[in-house]
Amino acid sequence: MSLDRHGELVDQLIRLGAKAVDRGLVLGSGGNLSARLPGGGECVVTASGTWLDELEPDDFSLVGLDGGHRGGHPRPSSEVALHLHSYRARPDVNAVIHLHPQLSVLLDALGHRIRLITIDHAYYVRRVATVPYIASGTEELAVAGAAALAEADAVVLGHHGCSVVGTTVEDAHKRAANLEEAAVATYRALTLGDTTTECPPAYLERIRALEAGP
Repeated sequence: MSLDRHGELVDQLIRLGAKAVDRGLVLGSGGNLSARLPGGGECVVTASGTWLDELEPDDFSLVGLDGGHRGGHPRPSSEVALHLHSYRARPDVNAVIHLHPQLSVLLDALGHRIRLITIDHAYYVRRVATVPYIASGTEELAVAGAAALAEADAVVLGHHGCSVVGTTVEDAHKRAANLEEAAVATYRALTLGDTTTECPPAYLERIRALEAGP
């Protein structure tokens, strides 16, 4: 099956891949991206071995949420199960980004919680969940990563990377970028001897009240 009719979503993922590499959120052929198609039963996902800053339309596979290959590249990412389990666990999610942000992974490996210090960190990330090291590309990692989405939209996978979700590709991209920026700010705070500073809770309380409406 051709992916031509899903060209806009594929184009969004191609642009995201280039920006993620440019910002240092992933290197080489690490990481993978996907977007759920309208109707909810299928997603497009980057193919195995693709470099995220060199993506082309032929570098995507069409996969059903049941795991069946429906078209496009014959070899979807080795982490495709992480994407599929995430979509099944979160019907509200339409994009899954798996990247390898170095400071986020480093802080987690050293036992430091990533703190949301600025209002941008707090607004886009909200909360960071973590999963201990599990071998990449396994069903076990996919299940654990998806389960962590019950409490957060951004998950750090121990000694590996992150799994970030959003209602749109852009939403997920902003969240992934702010997760690593929060890690950078946390690292800098730690070097200055600070271990407690975070965005005031009142900020998110106000945002949640506004989102809930009258």
